[in-house]
Amino acid sequence: MKEGLEGLRVELTAAPRGVPPDATANFGTVFTDHIFQMRYDAGQGWHDPEILPLADLSLAPGTSVLHYAQAVFDGLKGFRGRDGVVRLFRPEAHAQRLRRSAERLAIPPIAEEWVVESFLRLVDIDREWVPAERGTALYLRPTIIATDIAVGLHPSHSFLYFLILCPVGAYYAEGAAPVSIVATEEFVRAAPGGLGDAKTPANYAASLLAGERAKEAGYTQVLWLDAVERRWIEEVGTMNIMARIGEEVVTPPLGGTILAGVTRDSALRLMRSWGLKVSERPIAIDALVAAAKDGTLSEVWGTGTAAVVSAVGEIGWRGERVRVNDGKAGALTRRLYDAVTAIQYAEAPDPFGWTVSVPAYN
Repeated sequence: MKEGLEGLRVELTAAPRGVPPDATANFGTVFTDHIFQMRYDAGQGWHDPEILPLADLSLAPGTSVLHYAQAVFDGLKGFRGRDGVVRLFRPEAHAQRLRRSAERLAIPPIAEEWVVESFLRLVDIDREWVPAERGTALYLRPTIIATDIAVGLHPSHSFLYFLILCPVGAYYAEGAAPVSIVATEEFVRAAPGGLGDAKTPANYAASLLAGERAKEAGYTQVLWLDAVERRWIEEVGTMNIMARIGEEVVTPPLGGTILAGVTRDSALRLMRSWGLKVSERPIAIDALVAAAKDGTLSEVWGTGTAAVVSAVGEIGWRGERVRVNDGKAGALTRRLYDAVTAIQYAEAPDPFGWTVSVPAYN
């Protein structure tokens, strides 16, 4: 294989579909015209990058990923700025996280610069799918799956990397309205030494039943607690969580059970640049609920690629529902959302160099 993606083969679709008018109505259900693919074989490494018309994958029933879930993925967004330029938000950070996840799952990592180039190349070809309306974006889903055809358990010797794109709108049905969350002691998301800090399908499959139970109880998402004491807050749904207690912003520290969110890091860097007191320390659920009751908890929010910043208006704990900031988004939550999205849409300066313009390769 040539250096980088110089050997990239491109086959454009003969039947472009055009962007449907409701493409962003339901998050992640409409896909663009093309897919990026690259394969790995032991002894050969990653090879044969190509962009092809979007089509179904063909997998034998014995393909190892279907049995042992040796797979990783990531998710990032591209935005059409007010100036018409298409930019990706922190693609290098997402490529780095994909590499870390791959290493945890015994998957040969792809060079980060190749991953970023795959992002740029595919978005360039399907750039007309990047929506322009504020609040919309193009979602990128890079994925690596094990492709050995064998049901004996072992790390695969072959893999497929693919990248697909989706024009998207709001992630939650509530839109910008605060969501309700409930802490669970029955289920856990991750345990020390497990897969909590890797973005792998097994983590998300394990969360589904708890999520359904939360919805049945009238909540939007699950507030995950630690696996040992069932006391320490870790994540909310598929997002990192932050809270403002008094004059301090607190968020659980990374330590192997929490995914290192790119939006989490962006929020922390912004708040520290604003001179706010920000701490990465353990937060107990009982202390959070007590702070909500005595008024020192002014706001709670989640951070993640899909929803960016999502306010929490209510917390459920042991049968009690406690409101946060009278069920409204707080001032800092709104400021963070506005600051991050203003950078993403090129409505404000980008002091950290987070955005990368998508070049025209042809």
